[in-house]
Amino acid sequence: MAAVQGSMQVQVFGTRKSKETRAAERFFKERKIKIHFVDLRERPIAKGELARFVQKFGLNALLDLEGKAYEQSNLAYLRTTEDSVIAKIIETPELLRLPLVRGGKVLTIGEDVEGWKSMLEG
Repeated sequence: MAAVQGSMQVQVFGTRKSKETRAAERFFKERKIKIHFVDLRERPIAKGELARFVQKFGLNALLDLEGKAYEQSNLAYLRTTEDSVIAKIIETPELLRLPLVRGGKVLTIGEDVEGWKSMLEG
């Protein structure tokens, strides 16, 4: 049974500066999907919400390893626990591959048009 797109809503976690986040917003707006945008500069991601993404993709997949924030954080050189990395991500959202998008049970990280399309099919 196909979901009625009008009632569909996606949650987009990102920052206004992130071009990938803006791409996700544009993708869903063009398809008239309601977006609940969480600007991680204004409101950190909830630990439970982040845990969903960590569970699905693993912590390393969520990190923007090419990003300036990652380079400056020295995370690559620190011996640290997953919990302390998560704490650091919550205070420094630029460490993430943005956006994190949740639509129903589908989760995506980064610019993932195929993943976004699968949210609409669900």
